[in-house]
Amino acid sequence: MPQYQAPLRDMHFLMNELLDFPGHYGKLSNGDEATPDMVEAILTELAKLCENTIAPLYHSGDQEGCKLEDGQVRTPNGFPEAYAEYMAGGWQGLSHPEEYGGQGLPMSLSLIKQEMLGTANWPFSMYPGLSLGAQNTIMMHGTEEQKQTYLTPLTEGRWGGTMCLTEAQCGTDLGQMKTRAEAADDGSYRISGTKIFISSGDHDLTENIVHVVLARLPDAPEGTKGISLFIVPKFLPGADGGVGEANGVQCGSLEKKMGINASATCEINFDRATGYLLGPPNEGLNCMFTFMNSARIGTALQGVAHAELSFQGALPYAKERRSMRALAGKQDPDHVADAIIHHGDVRRMLLTQKAIAEGGRAMLYGAAQYADHMVNGVLEGDEEKREYWDSQLGFMTPILKGFLTEMGQECASLGMQVLGGHGYIREHGMEQILRDARIATLYEGTTGIQALDLLGRKVLLMTRGKCVREHSRKLTDFGTRNLSNSKLRPFAWKLLRLAGQWNYLTMRIAMIARKDREQVSVSSHHFLMYSGYVTMAYYWALMAQKAWEKIDKGGEQSEEFYRAKIATAEFYFDHLLPRARAHAESMVRPTASTMKIKPEHFSFDYE
Repeated sequence: MPQYQAPLRDMHFLMNELLDFPGHYGKLSNGDEATPDMVEAILTELAKLCENTIAPLYHSGDQEGCKLEDGQVRTPNGFPEAYAEYMAGGWQGLSHPEEYGGQGLPMSLSLIKQEMLGTANWPFSMYPGLSLGAQNTIMMHGTEEQKQTYLTPLTEGRWGGTMCLTEAQCGTDLGQMKTRAEAADDGSYRISGTKIFISSGDHDLTENIVHVVLARLPDAPEGTKGISLFIVPKFLPGADGGVGEANGVQCGSLEKKMGINASATCEINFDRATGYLLGPPNEGLNCMFTFMNSARIGTALQGVAHAELSFQGALPYAKERRSMRALAGKQDPDHVADAIIHHGDVRRMLLTQKAIAEGGRAMLYGAAQYADHMVNGVLEGDEEKREYWDSQLGFMTPILKGFLTEMGQECASLGMQVLGGHGYIREHGMEQILRDARIATLYEGTTGIQALDLLGRKVLLMTRGKCVREHSRKLTDFGTRNLSNSKLRPFAWKLLRLAGQWNYLTMRIAMIARKDREQVSVSSHHFLMYSGYVTMAYYWALMAQKAWEKIDKGGEQSEEFYRAKIATAEFYFDHLLPRARAHAESMVRPTASTMKIKPEHFSFDYE
């Protein structure tokens, strides 16, 4: 059974050595309190909470699952008590304004908090995670009265939050949405309709749940241009800021799922429920993207979380399990057989998990700094700064969400494989990680949707390749600076070639798509995965560079840690980065072989 241990040494490496979070926080208007001592105290205390309270509920929560009793969802045993401890620690408001009960610290600390929570127990982390999205959306688009009413209880964790988008007839294509909103005499609205797949849609962890709901006004235009956003609480706010009377919101059923069984995934029925317009009429989809982008970054964390937890489960087993002798000769001569960690194929699997977990963490922490700058632009009222960093984060978001969740699923599968038949048995806990990981490539926009958003919308339509040029310049800069360094030259050469290839492929697809518009759709998955491998290569090169600097400086107590970083970087460049070549070749292939078979010719019953 995996026993979660917060990877504090790797977190410290990224924050204090590679990415200079202390210097980064010093440049933020809300970073004064994020001193090294404060950050260290936060990480230490959060690690204790996650390791001792939240992680032990991971397996039992999966076995027990959630229950719907008399219209109320009950979470597994231990969840309410763990959430109460989480709430008492003030963790929900870590990065939200002090005026609404938060601590006002930079957004990146909230993301790092979510990583720990998610790795310890992903289903548990979804309850406060969805609330964060509701908080951010109301903060960005709510009126002052709405902020005063909802943000304090959400920030304190007394109330939870959700987003309600999907309906039975539509998922990503929200233009088909049917939920209606009718104006009432008091300025509120009556919301009617049914939403499905609502994570944290009902539970017993908080006294109220604030639903952020997409619905149509009676005179709204057709399609996505006619969607508005509403705040619809389970219980109406009381006059004293507490909970008032029940609203017309009911959990109709719990979804029976493959994984994340301890997370309540609900069908929510709105029966003329009282709602309040959030943002301008018919601009709900734009406002909802605040929630969506928060959720997508949060889901990208899931890829890293499952890679890390599966690695933590597989590594001890590989050191203890004995089978045959290593091809290089006896490694454990005092035993009847060698530990399987001495076998090359097992090392391949473990190193893949390690490379993805640590490389993905570096990518996310880099993106977290973008988020800090974006929020800082909002706080300073600097729209130009906000837009710039929003565009930087916008380019990275589909890469992080799409690539890291695909790789996290692969790593979860590898963890099962290391344990062999024992990995398939429920009591060892490895198959649960794979079941839980599977949803990550589906919700908040499937990998295909992320790929189309990246290539079709952000690369070709919005920036005409400028975003690729900007991000590939980082690879070029690393390469040119380090060509003369014998230790880093192999990384430098490859990054230089990749920078040129990334731009060439972008231009090539754009040229082909002028004549064949399906090229974007057919190429997009390969483009996203290629972009992910290349971006992770850049971060592994940076980590290798920093590790060599520390070793060359001498006197480091953590030399083994740094040498492991360098070895993992070399493994990534030798064994995982070559996958990018296949994606590069496939993304510029003609679409005919994909598109020429007519739908009616897809059959399992040919005559």
